Amino acid sequence: MLEVSLMHEMSLCEGIRSVIEDAAVKNGFSSVKSVRVEIGKFAGVEKPALAFAFDVVMRGSVAEGAMLEMIDLPGRAMCYDCMKEVEIENRLDLCPTCGGGKLMPVGGDEMRIKDLEVH
Repeated sequence: MLEVSLMHEMSLCEGIRSVIEDAAVKNGFSSVKSVRVEIGKFAGVEKPALAFAFDVVMRGSVAEGAMLEMIDLPGRAMCYDCMKEVEIENRLDLCPTCGGGKLMPVGGDEMRIKDLEVH
């Protein structure tokens, strides 16, 4: 299972590297000191595997040696019983506001680069 997870995170890091390299060309920077990524609760990202993969994939790029900071985003759902958007820990949770069970997940599965610190 670890190998499958690591392959997923390697692929994610290759995408991050591509975005960083495109930004370097477009904005004219030559090195990246830190990368902050937002990761939703339900994104299915193994953070230790992502950190390992990041160091490996960034070798030879403008982000080699950059620090990876991972920012957790909560799971969110719309409750159709009380019509409120609420934070949830698990996809099958009941509404923490009204106890209703008619929840539609609306957030927490995203992963995106928030910002870069560059030189």
